[in-house]
Amino acid sequence: PVPTISWRRADGKQIPRKARRHRSSGLLEIPNFQQEDAGLYECVAENVRGKNVARGQLTFYAQPSWIQKLSDVHAAVEESVAWECRASGRPKPSYRWLKDGQALLPQGRVQLEQGSLTITNVSLADAGMYQCVAENRYGIIFASAELSVIAVGPDFSKTLLKKLTLVKVGGEVIIECKPKASPRPTYSWKKGREILRENER
Repeated sequence: PVPTISWRRADGKQIPRKARRHRSSGLLEIPNFQQEDAGLYECVAENVRGKNVARGQLTFYAQPSWIQKLSDVHAAVEESVAWECRASGRPKPSYRWLKDGQALLPQGRVQLEQGSLTITNVSLADAGMYQCVAENRYGIIFASAELSVIAVGPDFSKTLLKKLTLVKVGGEVIIECKPKASPRPTYSWKKGREILRENER
């Protein structure tokens, strides 16, 4: 006789409520298939003469999608820059980096680790457009950000050189000079118009 057909999951979980059965239950449809719907499914056919089971593994795959993108960065010369991008997907996406459309490789000041990029001691040559690329066998996505590198001449507006009155003869005096500058400036000292030379004092 024509068998009756039923469906079940081999792992003991319930068939999703959204699932629909067609053609006397001979066809199982799962709309909006998600990760939790994946697993081993069994179709059971049974009549008075016996029972037979067919099994099929449903596997969930998804192209990458961004969890964390990049933002533009403004950095001064000799500062450090760190970017991180993260993507979901199945299989888990792999990452690579581009600078101005060219492959970026780890070397010296440039460190790459999965979705992380770190550049230490930034120079003007590091400025440009950077892209994080996430990909698996089902898709590829790009996240872009620009690195602007700024050079700043010495600025004494926030530095105060105090007039010091020495009370005790033979005491020690320290005068600090810390202007805002990028790249780091070189220093020289003058007393009046005469350049100070380092000596035992």
